Amino acid sequence: MKRPHLTAHFVFCMALPVLTAMWAPHASGAQPANTNELRAVYATPQDIAEGKRLAEASCASCHGISGVTNAKGVPHIAGQRPAYLHLELRAYQAGTRGETSMNNVVKFLSDDALFKVAAYYANLDPAAPAPAGKSKGRGAADPLAAGKAAASGCAGCHGDNGVSKTPGMPSLAGLDPKYVVAAITGYKSGQRKNDMMKTLVSGLNETEINNIALFYATQKPAKAATPASGNVAAGKTAATACAGCHGETGVSSSTAPSLAGQDSQYLFTAVRAYKDGSRDDAMMKAPAASTDDKTLKDLGAYYAQQEPQAPAVRRPLTTAEITQRCNRCHGVDGNSTDPRTPALASQRADYMEKAIHAYQKGERKSSAMAAMTDGLNDTDIEALAAHYSRQRARTVVYVPLPAAEKK
Repeated sequence: MKRPHLTAHFVFCMALPVLTAMWAPHASGAQPANTNELRAVYATPQDIAEGKRLAEASCASCHGISGVTNAKGVPHIAGQRPAYLHLELRAYQAGTRGETSMNNVVKFLSDDALFKVAAYYANLDPAAPAPAGKSKGRGAADPLAAGKAAASGCAGCHGDNGVSKTPGMPSLAGLDPKYVVAAITGYKSGQRKNDMMKTLVSGLNETEINNIALFYATQKPAKAATPASGNVAAGKTAATACAGCHGETGVSSSTAPSLAGQDSQYLFTAVRAYKDGSRDDAMMKAPAASTDDKTLKDLGAYYAQQEPQAPAVRRPLTTAEITQRCNRCHGVDGNSTDPRTPALASQRADYMEKAIHAYQKGERKSSAMAAMTDGLNDTDIEALAAHYSRQRARTVVYVPLPAAEKK
């Protein structure tokens, strides 16, 4: 019977002190598959001791000898996954990570030194979780639900779910959220002249305005249930001058508002406002000035008869939903079980924010991370980083298992 050989298959245990040397491959001469990438997982106590000496000389000034730092934007590395640390140090040495200070530190170190430093810091107890603070960003709240609640006072004029039943009041359902944000902000600042609207929106903050705009953008648009006067055929002819911004049938493909299905009296009033200067918009000023009242009524009648369409709006994820996606690779609550994938639990929030922005900008290269962070705004990133900083870090024991016996 042949002696079984060892491979790079692992079992792991959470919430135990890190023991990266459960089996030392270079002591027996046997090597697991892909040993070079996973070398730091199999460090001996002697390797770790040598890694501490190297860390004191090269790393402690920023990361501390404990691997827990108070320096803003500098990551905790105590208890971090060993293969990940080793791979990242190699990346800095190769210049593929754009951090000059780190590149210079590791530039002249051997790969043996990098592996030992990685093994040393991986062997330390991780940082404690950040204290619970004021919730940032969307938190566990659903922005659509929050938008619906914030818009509850608007239904009396703009109709349930934003479809107007009141002549002179615009439908809001299916409008581009950027346009709605701009409109509300205009009323709040007084750029748009309407005393009632200014009073109603004066107490809204930026997040509430964004949530309201998102809510209306995701509602099913329909033709306003209001009467329209004017000649539809004449309005269709006049509308050719508007198609460049508002679409051929009033369905906009830009941030200009869609006009299809809109209340005709509101359209008349809005264009008159651009004409008399009570609304200020350079793009609308000239066309409004050259349009008489009869043509405005015809335009209103034409657009009121057109079928509105919903814009392509991606529903934003809550922080809880974003973390569920992140946990697929980084482990439950950010506690990775793969020695090549970084743990996020108890990491500094400011460092994680910086790292995510770097992936978004392409300064850190990862197609997976670029895809995962696409669409996240600053508020999302702050909330995500704060979440992981408050999770308790748990260390992992990696134990290689023998392969099946060969006969």
